[in-house]
Amino acid sequence: MKVTNLLILMCVAFSLSAQNAIQWRNDRTGIYNEKNLLKSWPEEGPQLLWHYDDLGEGHSSIAVDADKIYVTGMTENVGYLYVFDLNGKLLDKKNYGSEWAKNYNGPRGTITINDGKLYLFTGTGHLICMNQNSLEILWKKDIEADFGGKNIMWGVNESPLVVNEKVILSVGGKEHNIVALNKNDGSLIWSSPGEGDPTAYCSPLYIGDVEVPQITTTMAGHILGIDAATGEKLWSHPYKSQRSIHPNTPIYNDNMLLFSNGYGIGSVMFRLINGGRNIEKVWESTDLEPKTGGIVKIGNYVYGSGDQRKFWYCLDWNTGETKYKDNTFGTGVTIANNGMLYCYSEKGEMALVKATPEKFDLVSKFPITLGTDQHWAHPVIYKGVLYVRHGNTLMAYQIK
Repeated sequence: MKVTNLLILMCVAFSLSAQNAIQWRNDRTGIYNEKNLLKSWPEEGPQLLWHYDDLGEGHSSIAVDADKIYVTGMTENVGYLYVFDLNGKLLDKKNYGSEWAKNYNGPRGTITINDGKLYLFTGTGHLICMNQNSLEILWKKDIEADFGGKNIMWGVNESPLVVNEKVILSVGGKEHNIVALNKNDGSLIWSSPGEGDPTAYCSPLYIGDVEVPQITTTMAGHILGIDAATGEKLWSHPYKSQRSIHPNTPIYNDNMLLFSNGYGIGSVMFRLINGGRNIEKVWESTDLEPKTGGIVKIGNYVYGSGDQRKFWYCLDWNTGETKYKDNTFGTGVTIANNGMLYCYSEKGEMALVKATPEKFDLVSKFPITLGTDQHWAHPVIYKGVLYVRHGNTLMAYQIK
């Protein structure tokens, strides 16, 4: 009995520890779970606790684990990993090699942290595994040399997905289209040819509560469902945009799977059927067409912004009915916490909005005045602090 109790306590402790890590959009949903955050902000905005102004170029978001912040930036075509404590003190800086410098310069993908290792996918197409403590590079893969993939117009952008012992990555080759690598040594576990499409800037999602657990993602011309254990293609659906750009991770809940994109596409909802072996279309909408800002599901509604139509939208999750559209605030990224939307516009404003299907209920807003280039990095909430990356600057705002 004592051993059983000890095992239970160990499992609980492990679970709590795992929940402590912040990856891409927290857990890829864009939903955070902080308590007692401010329901409104002062007119000048929440208190700026600290900022760091020497990240170089880049658009990647932060990852957080064990009260350490990890983020990447580029200086003179070289990528660097920066590690901070929660007070903004720079603890370490690591050169990891070349970065993307052809357009909208700098790293894109957010670091994934798992089991004492960091997984970083560079804009130049290299997957790098580092020791989390020493920052030693343990192994590296090149999508072109190792898998026959090719880089794409704006530089590959993906946050690697770790599922049990596997690291899942879209590499975009004809034979090796999506691969699962051993997270410890980078060896190939399985490879899927998918539909042979190039990669399309989408960080994949794991669905584990169906009969056939699977990986789903969007490549340049298709949405895919891949058996997580074997790499077998379970289903696919044509899904194309003007420039083969599909940066938004899908949203999943209870066999319902929502894909959204800008460039005139909009949103499409599927239902997984036959244990996840196939899909059926539930609804489509030309509204809710975020370009790079993601969407969030709160209750029976989804929220996000437009691309070609510059509105914020709320749609019914089950039917696709548009509940409102509003253009009183610039479109951009959205994350959420406890019934509130945190909207970061491409114009450089941050807004706090009540998540209600009745209207775009803007409570507070303030300008992001520090930093450089585009306002594209997705904000992060951790321990009562809102972290905003704008080009060369990382800012920490007290919102609790």
